[in-house]
Amino acid sequence: MAYRVGDVLRISCPFTPTVVTSIDDFYLTVRWPWWEIDPDAEGLRWNGNVALDRTDPGELYASDPPALDLVPGEACRVGIPARVIHVVNVHRYDPPQETGWLPRPSLSLLVLPVGEAPDPAAEFQGTSIEPDAGVPFTLEPLFRPYAFLEPGDDVADAGGRAWRFDGPWTWAAYDGAGGVPTWPLALLTGKADPVAVRTATATGGHGAEVARWRRAAGLHDGAQPH
Repeated sequence: MAYRVGDVLRISCPFTPTVVTSIDDFYLTVRWPWWEIDPDAEGLRWNGNVALDRTDPGELYASDPPALDLVPGEACRVGIPARVIHVVNVHRYDPPQETGWLPRPSLSLLVLPVGEAPDPAAEFQGTSIEPDAGVPFTLEPLFRPYAFLEPGDDVADAGGRAWRFDGPWTWAAYDGAGGVPTWPLALLTGKADPVAVRTATATGGHGAEVARWRRAAGLHDGAQPH
């Protein structure tokens, strides 16, 4: 699956045996069961451990037993209970990113948990996951805004304006003016199915598509994408 900004996904990961290496009021650190130390990493030395934030509600991973019942040196399991997330950024690396561990990721998704909206004022927000870097995630697609279009498609809107689609929140009008396209849309060039585009946009509009995304992402307070 080629992931996109706006995708709403259900993520899970099987709980896998490991051992606790340290624990404090903020972090549970475990020997990471899915990665290997990269002997060829330049200037990067990973020690084989990963710290899980015990205070962050956005932390995807959990331990079994819970952190409160664990001490250093004790065996446990670590994994991701099924939960809903939405994608706020996509990074692709060519060549794969040098991280200090193997396998090296070629794709990173910045995700937020269901119910949390992107905050443009936040210096740090979200959790990065690497779907191709060894952790056996299951990522089930639940909703994709503008699923009937492909990045790079050009469309004409009901007012005759031509637009380029680079993602659901990054429409660019060829006339240089702002706004968003008015439905219905007609495919001009690109990889999408012209009939699917026309059918999907016969009723409704951009605002309705955003509202559908908000519901899927659990943003019932009307938070807007950025």
